[in-house]
Amino acid sequence: MIDRYSEKDIASLWNEYNRLKVMLDVELAVCKAWAEMGRIPQDALEDIISNASFTVERVQEIEKKTQHDVVAFVSAVAENIGENGRYLHLGMTSSDILDTASSIMLRDSLDIVIKALDELDAVVFGLAEKYKHLPCIGRTHGIHAEPTSLGLKFLNWHAEILRDRERLEFAKKDVSAGKISGAVGTYAMSSPQLEARVCELLGLEHAKVSNQILQRDRHAAVLNALAVMGSTLERMALEIRNLQRTEVREAFEPFGVGQKGSSAMPHKRNPIKCERICGMARLLRGYALTGMENIALWHERDISHSSTERVIWPDAFNIAAFMVRSMTKILKGLVVDEIRVRENINQTNGLVYSQRVLTFLLDELKLSREDAYAIVQENAMKTASSGVSFLDLLLSDERLKAVEPERLKALFENEFYLRYVDEIFGRFI
Repeated sequence: MIDRYSEKDIASLWNEYNRLKVMLDVELAVCKAWAEMGRIPQDALEDIISNASFTVERVQEIEKKTQHDVVAFVSAVAENIGENGRYLHLGMTSSDILDTASSIMLRDSLDIVIKALDELDAVVFGLAEKYKHLPCIGRTHGIHAEPTSLGLKFLNWHAEILRDRERLEFAKKDVSAGKISGAVGTYAMSSPQLEARVCELLGLEHAKVSNQILQRDRHAAVLNALAVMGSTLERMALEIRNLQRTEVREAFEPFGVGQKGSSAMPHKRNPIKCERICGMARLLRGYALTGMENIALWHERDISHSSTERVIWPDAFNIAAFMVRSMTKILKGLVVDEIRVRENINQTNGLVYSQRVLTFLLDELKLSREDAYAIVQENAMKTASSGVSFLDLLLSDERLKAVEPERLKALFENEFYLRYVDEIFGRFI
């Protein structure tokens, strides 16, 4: 991941030293399990634990010759242990250590993203409560529809984030599995009991069945959960971008002192932070596709997945954490123009109340749907073309003379549309 979008905690988890350190943790857990089973002498285990170490430079030096990263790693550690280094990697194949270590790193990375998502959700729900009763115009197809609550917009995000969290937790459970089952998953040089004990020591479940690797549906589920979460963040960012448009001007992402919107046009205040999030969501979806393509491998495995995973796993988590934390900052500094929000409801001169008028004519005047619709539509079209108030046209329509003016006026109140807002919020308390 380039420094611009790298998150310190994710980057430190996936750097080369820590990756090898987690691999060493797996190797040592295997040695401990073998010792418990009597395969490795206790004094040899103590020697291994005391002297097992490596440097990234030495591992890379050996790999230049062996052209095999795990062999290079095991050799680098074994030479520091000495004679008892022969017990290292006993009964294992490379994927035993690689996949089990990767499960630990993926699990820990998910913990970081879930924690960041919880922090974002707290901000989102705070905005939902703050603007719970602020009426705003709802839009469908980009066109003014009916009044809604700005708080409901944020509450909708809150509900989606909760679903994202559930997906991430499920993916975490799914990927928190290890395997020490050997070259093709038959435990030829180890045993199911060894595998179970190693995974217990590492805080993982043991795979009920594997071949040479842990099957990649687990990892694809992780990447897909991240991608769906990224799409949620994109939806939020896209909404803010639209609300910041010159024609709308209801909400604005933070704009710092000294910040510039354009090299040529000093008046510009562009939603670049939200645009960045929208772009990054595309990356996550691309990584999710690669993850799914990694599921189908030849027979008991090939390594066509390996090269992609070296890139997409750390990158996906850096991007995901960056996106979540960026959105948290955006929403903490979000500027809502409440006056403009209210003004925009009236931008179409009352047309947004047309459904309520239609229903009133059906219920109160007992008109046929065709006749009621014709009255409402004809006056609505006149308002749209002339700019004359929709209510004024209805009040002057001869077909509605029997209706008391105050009853028609009462149909143009926003409170009617918000009468169930508290009940909707109650579902989340």
